[in-house]
Amino acid sequence: MTGEIYLAGVYVPTLLLLAVIALILTYGLTRLIAAFGLYRFLAYRAIVDLSLFILLMGTLAFLAPQAGIRL
Repeated sequence: MTGEIYLAGVYVPTLLLLAVIALILTYGLTRLIAAFGLYRFLAYRAIVDLSLFILLMGTLAFLAPQAGIRL
């Protein structure tokens, strides 16, 4: 089966794992942006957070095959 990873007896879709990793990275980046006070320069925080998640998810999906992970 391609596109799935076996974890503790359960097949988990690769994109779900990539989304969880992207969510964790997005959380870290938003905390970093908030710590430096950069949100005051942005009009809509929610759109920026969503955009960060989408960019990170796309980057992970692009780099996954190069790391040997099948989508």
